[in-house]
Amino acid sequence: MQMEDIEAVRGLQQSINVPESIASVLVGRGIKTFEDARDFFRPSIERLHDPYLLHDMDRAVERITLAINRREQIAIYGDYDVDGTTSTAMLTLFLESIGACVSFHTPDRFTEGYGLSISGLDRCLNHPDGKPGLIISIDCGITAVDAVAYARSHGADVIICDHHEPADVLPEAYAILNPIKPGCGYPNKSLCGCGVGFKLVQALSGTFGIPEAAAEYLDFVALASSADIVSLKGENRIMTSRGLAILNENPRPGLRALIDAARIKHGRLGTNQIVFGLAPRINAAGRLGDGGRAVRLMCAKTDQEALEAASELELANSDRRKIDEGAFLEACVMVDAMLDRTADRIIVLHHPDWHAGVIGIVASRLVERYHLPVILMTTIDGIAKGSARSIPGFDIHSALKRCEALLITFGGHKYAAGVSIQTDRVSEFRTSVNIVALEMVSDAMLEPEIDISALIELNDLTPKLFAIVRQFSPFGPDNTRPFFYAHHVEIVGTPRIVGRGTSHLKFQVRSSLPLKPDPELVRASPNVRPFTLGGGTIEAIGFGLGDRINELLDESGRSRQNLEMVFALEENEYMGKINPQLVVRDFK
Repeated sequence: MQMEDIEAVRGLQQSINVPESIASVLVGRGIKTFEDARDFFRPSIERLHDPYLLHDMDRAVERITLAINRREQIAIYGDYDVDGTTSTAMLTLFLESIGACVSFHTPDRFTEGYGLSISGLDRCLNHPDGKPGLIISIDCGITAVDAVAYARSHGADVIICDHHEPADVLPEAYAILNPIKPGCGYPNKSLCGCGVGFKLVQALSGTFGIPEAAAEYLDFVALASSADIVSLKGENRIMTSRGLAILNENPRPGLRALIDAARIKHGRLGTNQIVFGLAPRINAAGRLGDGGRAVRLMCAKTDQEALEAASELELANSDRRKIDEGAFLEACVMVDAMLDRTADRIIVLHHPDWHAGVIGIVASRLVERYHLPVILMTTIDGIAKGSARSIPGFDIHSALKRCEALLITFGGHKYAAGVSIQTDRVSEFRTSVNIVALEMVSDAMLEPEIDISALIELNDLTPKLFAIVRQFSPFGPDNTRPFFYAHHVEIVGTPRIVGRGTSHLKFQVRSSLPLKPDPELVRASPNVRPFTLGGGTIEAIGFGLGDRINELLDESGRSRQNLEMVFALEENEYMGKINPQLVVRDFK
């Protein structure tokens, strides 16, 4: 740590009255002043950017206002993933609330494919509610040059709300809202699709004289931002934080039913529960059928309607898991047979019989298992189509662009993309993209790292410190859960293995440096009294580390007294009681 950062830690420690370890974590994240810390710990919607900083926002608001005044049919054209379906539900509900005649279209993954397509537009333009004069694409459309021209030729204007990488030529839409569009000066370049849609809601709310109404839709942005793994700093952190508060305090009927289906305790929902609990259920609708089911769930007005829709998604998610597991096991066999760790920098697999609906999630699981970028494809209508997922530091969209002569289509962003290619060119593509990846993926990128935020002693752990770390949430990219390093760790009692299927380590720890029951500490508020006072212990759990249990024992088979450990601070709720817990990532 540089001298200026050491001074910043000292100053922050005094100005906001936090332990040195917490001040070190904050400074490591660029939070160096009292004002920085206030903004971080007290995210306020008053600090959201002006939506009109998005280029074309004035045109979008003008055209939508005209459509409402004319009683013109507006169609929301979304995507079938979490970002797309939450965006579609949000815009549908908001536009209904300001008097618009609105319908929505979620493309069929298998017959229409991803994004704004001519086949999808044919269905959208022939909606039972009437032909739309205005189509708003959300979470898609930025590369749909031909589809937008097709819509215009059929008398419909198009407003594009997207966050994906533009191509060299932009569609001739009425308005394009995209923070990474060339020439757009919007400060936050990391909005998810739903975030872009929310900025439109924010602008329209002001136009219709109800500026405070926009915040009611931030629950959708929290879902999408968490599931789409976007940066959770600055504006995104503000929106996700406020959205999580809505989800925990007063969820709308459809989302309440979804939380119940995922068996998540009300009031305890965070980004982790969204990613692993809610997002798979929302995605299951479009992976195995009609993605519009997820939109209808989120738009449900009554508890009964919501319960029925959530039950349908729960069943779809159960089916998805079975298909997902089969494809994952097959893919692992293929990778293990062909992977050359010395030469391969990206895994490219194609199997004609894999279910298109699980390709993306299986690709993500392979990235986690092999810590390599993955492109996974199946065959649809004679074409190899699939999903690309990346590792930190590798821009997979840029790699695909360098191979675009071999591809039929591709699109996406830095860490996730979609591809299609002639099946007889897959082998050639595998060779070409690996040559590109050899240039772009360094050896350091292939080594999983644990970013240690600060050093700490177990004797410094108090209820106050846990409470402060809790306020670092919501956790995600650019604001990950802090990991602490401690030495002088003593294991108390006998470590054991717990869990079904995957084995986890569970044990009790305390500092091997004794903390005597000093009278001042005994008299101190319980909030600042160390857990280890008087020989107390803290529970530690190492998820997936069960096969390392022998490393917690010394040569004579006794529990070790001199461990070094890297861990996060969490609170485990069991039988209505909340206990501090160290989630161990590594030890030696």
